[in-house]
Amino acid sequence: MGKREAVIERSIRFAEKLKLRVPVLLAPMAGACPASLSVAVANAGGMGACGVLLMSPAQISSWAEDFRAGSNGCFQLNNWIPDPAVCVDADHEARLRAFLAGWEVEMGAVEPASGATAAPDFDKQCQAMLAAEPAVISSIMGVYPAPMVADMKRRGILWFATATTVAEAIMAEAAGADVIVAQGMEAGGHRGAFTAADAQRSLVGLFSLLPAIVDAVEVPVVATGGISDARGVAAALMLGASAVQTGTGFLRADESGIAPAWADAIARTAPEDTVATRAFSGRLGRSIRTRYIDEAGAEGVPEPAPYPAQRALTKRMRDAATKAGKLDGMQAWAGQSSKLAQAAPAGRIVDELWDGALDLLA
Repeated sequence: MGKREAVIERSIRFAEKLKLRVPVLLAPMAGACPASLSVAVANAGGMGACGVLLMSPAQISSWAEDFRAGSNGCFQLNNWIPDPAVCVDADHEARLRAFLAGWEVEMGAVEPASGATAAPDFDKQCQAMLAAEPAVISSIMGVYPAPMVADMKRRGILWFATATTVAEAIMAEAAGADVIVAQGMEAGGHRGAFTAADAQRSLVGLFSLLPAIVDAVEVPVVATGGISDARGVAAALMLGASAVQTGTGFLRADESGIAPAWADAIARTAPEDTVATRAFSGRLGRSIRTRYIDEAGAEGVPEPAPYPAQRALTKRMRDAATKAGKLDGMQAWAGQSSKLAQAAPAGRIVDELWDGALDLLA
């Protein structure tokens, strides 16, 4: 068997283990993974996904029910590992509020600011994920506690652990991860570094990170970050990935449902038009460059507060911008290969990613 045939065989075996037709996974994007999108991906033979970060246990259960109403396929549920609690400086927060006030007005936030909403309980979210019995539970920003890992293994649920460095991948494998998801710095949305302080210090591109992680661990590796067409899929598989995970590549799909201004911007965003920023949530994430991001990083503007304080501070602006269709104030996450994302049914995108990769590897 030649090298290319072996590459294809490895990916097919990985897919078969998960009862998938193709080794293409939807990235679990919190707030941007409606069940309809996952159903379409799964019915095309890939894996659906949901990021449960902001969801209550009841919402997690409801999402899983909606998915199963439309598909007998496979899906993953994903959650952030909580950061250690941080103290927010009141004076610093007041200066941030003053800066954001003008943006709230410009974006059209006319309703009074609501009181702070408590974050969902992580332990209860974990129990809800286990109860939903997905094929996969995945993690980002760290590793699950040992009791959670034991519960997953007892139920036959695979753990896919996101890693942004070789060291993180080794830690996750030692903690019991069944699969490592190697996330390159090209990825849209939040960077999955285990500690917030490391997110910007270790910006490693996928095609440097991927073979290094493949060589360092014994478990299969999934590649994610900047993969939005068949060329990226084929390249990732040649570098040792058993499957690929795509987020931005599905954001323009018919079933996605993101704000039209965001979807339209993705279509015209060149790699250099994205930027890694803490301005929305306090955690580093890759977004389309907007005027808000530029002004939030200008001299004299207070540094973003830590996560989740910054997310709460910017919520009013972000919600108003989305409602008004004003990209400048939106949290418009996007990877560096955004322009390759297609406006098409998600099932067709799955087919073209895999069939095109097979053609290139033939």
